[in-house]
Amino acid sequence: MIRDPEILEALLDSVRRFVRERLVPAENEVAETDEIPETIVQEMRELGLFGMTIPEKFGGLELTMEEECRVLLELCQTAPAFRSVIGTTVGIGSQGILMDGTPEQQAQWLPKLATGEVIASFALTEPEAGSDAASLRTTAILQGDHYVVNGTKRFITNAPHAGMFTLMARTNPQDKGAGGVSSFIVDAKSPGISFGKYDKKMGQRGAHTCDVIFDNVKVPAANLIGLKEGQGFKTAMKVLEKGRIHIAAVAVGVAKRILRDALAYALERKQFGQPICEFQLVQAMLADSQAELYAAECMTIDAARRRDDGHNVSTEASCAKMFATEMCGRVADRAVQILGGAGYMAEYGIERFYRDVRLFRLYEGTTQIQQIIIARNMVRAARAA
Repeated sequence: MIRDPEILEALLDSVRRFVRERLVPAENEVAETDEIPETIVQEMRELGLFGMTIPEKFGGLELTMEEECRVLLELCQTAPAFRSVIGTTVGIGSQGILMDGTPEQQAQWLPKLATGEVIASFALTEPEAGSDAASLRTTAILQGDHYVVNGTKRFITNAPHAGMFTLMARTNPQDKGAGGVSSFIVDAKSPGISFGKYDKKMGQRGAHTCDVIFDNVKVPAANLIGLKEGQGFKTAMKVLEKGRIHIAAVAVGVAKRILRDALAYALERKQFGQPICEFQLVQAMLADSQAELYAAECMTIDAARRRDDGHNVSTEASCAKMFATEMCGRVADRAVQILGGAGYMAEYGIERFYRDVRLFRLYEGTTQIQQIIIARNMVRAARAA
């Protein structure tokens, strides 16, 4: 759903210019230093990017799902680490509060998130709870007017920079399944929170993850999202479902950049007396990439529109996430092949994208988790017919 085409196009123009003039020139610096310059983060704040999904009454842009996707298609035509700076705040870090938080919780936290004053992070994954998220072991035990939280979270994006966490913890130790899990807003400055060292990752330098350790952390009972225990897993799944469409758009945006760079190289690089783009086997790789990219973009926008229209998009979100992220990996692989030896060299940047995009098939649910969701929904629908 696009509410005002002119306003959206003005935003998209600003994002395109920002990517072209500020982000692309900074890619090598970020890759070398593993840090995104604070001046760039501040410009993201000024553009309103931290508040893309937050309602206007809290100072955000209140973009629809389709509008959010169209912004991401532009913003992500650069190193994905830049998007990661805002990703948890516009997505999984804030959406639990927006979807299930009380009016008081929303009023306290969403304005700070919209401006980028506070960066949100989503603390779900644990050393023993990845795809099996319902088996998490972190506990939150009610003691008077607060909960005491103990446990370790792993691979938490933006944790070193977070001002708050949307935390999933077990409030009912007797219930080992999803029903024992609740969600909380946790101030990152709370006593008892400590952080592991930055994870050394395969790619996406500049985007930081680490362990977060909760040691007898006191969280006010008023920070239980929705003031209701046992709803945390449901909140997490709703957040992740929306996040899957978000990641699909991210994958499409990055794939656009990779394919554009590969095509530019094929137009200039000559072998056997002619540009390599004239060779049919190179053309086949370009054509396959373009066709898959087009399909992934159509799927992503369709899923976004269906969500905006109020439909259940569990299947569509998983289809789009699965196809778009797998597509992006294939496009990156073909780009390395088109560039040949140059594609393996850091100088050209394609090898960096090749490593960066590998993560897309893992977070917000692995490809295999998406397959399970899709198939289960198909079986459930067939049995209900």
